[in-house]
Amino acid sequence: MCELEGSQNSLYSAFASPTFDANEYANAILAGEPFPSSIASSDAFQLPGGKLSRQTPVLSLIGEPAKEDISVAIQKLSVGIDDVSKQLKNVVTSNHEALLVQAAGVGTLEEKLQTVRSGLDEVTASQDKLRGKVRTPCTALSVYATRLARLQRAADALRRTARFVVVARRLEGQMTELARVSLDEGTEITLDGKGEKDGKEKRKGLSERRNSEDLLSLGSESEKERAIAKAALSVAELVALLDPVVDPYSSDGHVDETTDVDLENNEISLRSIRAVTGHIPAIEAARSKITTEMETMVMTGLASLNRSLLASSLQTAHNLRMLPNLVQSLLADLTDAVEQRIKLAFDMARISKEVNGKEATPASQGLLYRSRIRTEPTNATAPQWMAALWTRLDNLIEELADCCIKVYTLEKVLLLKKDTVTQTKFMDEAMKILENKPSSTFWTVLARALEKQCKDAARGSTFIQQTLSSGYPRLLRLFHEFFAKIAVHTDTTYTQEKQSTETILILRALAVFEQSYLQRSANRLNEVIAQSVAGGARSPPAMGEGISIARTVANELDAAKFDPLLVKAVAKNVQSSLELLLTRLDPLVRLYRRTPDIVRDRWATSLLGPVSTPQQTQNAQVATCLYHCAVRLGASEGEYSESVATILQPPREDIRRLFDKIVDPLFLAIRRELNAIIGKLHKLDLAKAPDATSGMGGSSTYMKDLVDKLNFVKTEVLAKFNVGDAAHEWVTTIVKDVIRSFVLNISIAKPLGEGGKLQLTSDMTELEFALSAFMAEGGSQNRRGVKLDVIGDDYRALRAMRPLLFLDNSMLSSPENTVGLPPLVVLHHILVRSPLPLPHTLHGWSESEYVRWVDEHSEEEALTLVDGVLAHWEKVHGLLSPDLDSSKEYLDLAHIVLTNAKQQSS
Repeated sequence: MCELEGSQNSLYSAFASPTFDANEYANAILAGEPFPSSIASSDAFQLPGGKLSRQTPVLSLIGEPAKEDISVAIQKLSVGIDDVSKQLKNVVTSNHEALLVQAAGVGTLEEKLQTVRSGLDEVTASQDKLRGKVRTPCTALSVYATRLARLQRAADALRRTARFVVVARRLEGQMTELARVSLDEGTEITLDGKGEKDGKEKRKGLSERRNSEDLLSLGSESEKERAIAKAALSVAELVALLDPVVDPYSSDGHVDETTDVDLENNEISLRSIRAVTGHIPAIEAARSKITTEMETMVMTGLASLNRSLLASSLQTAHNLRMLPNLVQSLLADLTDAVEQRIKLAFDMARISKEVNGKEATPASQGLLYRSRIRTEPTNATAPQWMAALWTRLDNLIEELADCCIKVYTLEKVLLLKKDTVTQTKFMDEAMKILENKPSSTFWTVLARALEKQCKDAARGSTFIQQTLSSGYPRLLRLFHEFFAKIAVHTDTTYTQEKQSTETILILRALAVFEQSYLQRSANRLNEVIAQSVAGGARSPPAMGEGISIARTVANELDAAKFDPLLVKAVAKNVQSSLELLLTRLDPLVRLYRRTPDIVRDRWATSLLGPVSTPQQTQNAQVATCLYHCAVRLGASEGEYSESVATILQPPREDIRRLFDKIVDPLFLAIRRELNAIIGKLHKLDLAKAPDATSGMGGSSTYMKDLVDKLNFVKTEVLAKFNVGDAAHEWVTTIVKDVIRSFVLNISIAKPLGEGGKLQLTSDMTELEFALSAFMAEGGSQNRRGVKLDVIGDDYRALRAMRPLLFLDNSMLSSPENTVGLPPLVVLHHILVRSPLPLPHTLHGWSESEYVRWVDEHSEEEALTLVDGVLAHWEKVHGLLSPDLDSSKEYLDLAHIVLTNAKQQSS
């Protein structure tokens, strides 16, 4: 059944299409063309079994109208109509029960629809009644609201008119009072806004009298200033009443007369009221008068720095609703003046006119040839040009200080003044249109203009570049004066300890001249250093070069000492220059070169004699140069700040380190050479008996060698060093080392007989004479005792060694008999007299090795070593040994000395 219905639907699909047009179908039949919508495949009319349905003839009739004539086509349509009618009849027959049920339901539905229709009619009637109850009152209410709005507008207009008339009359009285007060003070204000000038001097006197009262506060106002402020408040209220919404003043502060009605709130403009229009000209005149007086007060207050007058004028501007514009205008005028003054100060054309105008004489002006304006001076006119330039810069500093003080005075008044109603500071109101605070704007404009003009002047004029670069300290002092003048009125600080941000910003604008000055300073330093080391190994730098370098450094630092930032920059130049000097003289860098500035080979420390080597002379000259350079730099250390001293500390330490590298190896060689000569006394036969025929005899051979070597060191080695007080310290150190080594060596000389004691006594005497002569020529005093007394404990030990040799054994342990001698020396002498071995003998050392060991260790360690020798002797020989009996006395003496030494140390 379903398949059949599908086939039927496809048979009549062309006629069932929504787009089927009978005329087009008829035209297609008449023209013998196929109808597009009716063409279908024959497969569409086959049943699933492959058989054609019984409607196949109809399909063929309908689907091929172009192959038949018109009568056949009409016949086919008739057959199709009959077929459709049969199908409808069959459908009605097969579904008659369902159709009857639907027909019965239509009757019931009609009743329900009638009920719904009646309900809708009732709703429509209710809606009409409700619309009548709402629309009428709403229409009436709208009419009443319109009337009320109009009444309110009229009432507001009447209220504002009444208030306007009251304030206008009050303004008339205030202007009359203002005229009277102005007349009393010497300046009468006329109706056209012009004032007489007869009272200028009197007003100036009043301003000066108020100036002293109002430096620290916004003290009392004059009667005139109060009258102007009240009148301004009245004018502002009147303008607000005239135009309640629109800004009551335009950019120039005048009333806008073109505004009649505010379109946003439809308020009535009072300008259309005849009772009001009569007062408008008087209000305009009053506003003009008040504005003129306010501007005059502002300028007078800034010029005289009268805070009270300035505060009154700003209050007037605030009352007129023009305070932000006024502050912006004042700040623009001041910053423009700053830029113009800076530009004029560096204008070479004006400087040329000024110089030429002074040089020209009236009698010769008509006869001289007039050339073009010269913008660069000649050698003859350079002094006049420089004087003119510095005069202009002096005047510039004065003008900049005045402008800066005015800006800060304006800012302080803005910060102190407040609105009486809202308590809003005037500064906050001014900041609504300002980008930054007035002081910040001033410093920014000043720094930018100064930097631009300095760069342009340096780039466009060789004269300005050279003059301000070489005279940069003078230029800097001018700005120091500028900072000092404004310090009283501002919060800027520029001292050695603290520099404000604003001052640093201004000084950075002068960087083009500062860099040129620093370059010149560095060139001067490097030139002196280059000249000092130009001779190389043939003529190394000496004392003169060192003094010259130090003097140049001191001069550069002294020239910049007054400025904390400049002296730091110069100190960095000094540091670089001294590093360059050290690079040229550093022995490590040029150690193996053929002609180094500092020679560090064996000939530099050779003491063979009879004269010093060229290497020693060369090193001595370089050391002398470094010494005088370092001493003079150290002497000026306290004259500069800690930051400058910190910058100069590394090069000073490097100079000292290089100096020590030259001196230390030489003195180490001197010490070793002298100790080696003293050590030769152990080769002498000191155990011999005294020879009565020879008397006291002369000094030993080693002592003669020692005296000769000391004389060589003094005359050939130390004499090459011109190092002042350091030479005296070196001599003292050498003498102490010689005495200490001699005392230590003779204390361990064993065996020692009476003849040996006499020989050592003679050697001591010779040594004293030699050391006295060594120091006398190395110092400023010539008396031997004073000279050797400077040595201190070591010399006293030498003097005490002579009686020690001849003391009885029992007296060796007495501290009173061994005053001035170290306990170790006394112990050595006890061991020399006894059969006990000395420490170096027990350990298998030589005398020189033992002496070196004692020098390298503390006295406590040396005493411990001797105590170990005593313990070892007692342990080896036992209690009943005959050797122990013979040494018992010496053991006891040694233990007593050790005990006393430990008590003294504790």
